[in-house]
Amino acid sequence: MSTLHTVNKSPFANQTLISCLGHCKDGDAVLMIEDGVYGGLGGTGLTEIMANAAKTVELFVLSPDLNARGVDASRLMEGVQGVDYAGFVDLVAKHDRTQNWL
Repeated sequence: MSTLHTVNKSPFANQTLISCLGHCKDGDAVLMIEDGVYGGLGGTGLTEIMANAAKTVELFVLSPDLNARGVDASRLMEGVQGVDYAGFVDLVAKHDRTQNWL
């Protein structure tokens, strides 16, 4: 059984994303939404942690939230994919359950 984890807080404001990644299992996915999208950016202190997570977990950001923050998708690190709202729905349907990390 796989889980879609959603994270809406900036990883530079609290440890929610790190905690989430510590609970992920192979085949899970993490969708960063709202300020959580900052976790998908390359060239940060989280890049190595995120790259290691990407070996077993799919990583996504909600593209409209990235755009709303004025961040260009070219700044996403390798292994992080942008999805639109329809992609968000597809992720929910693909996984057995959804866990929100607040």
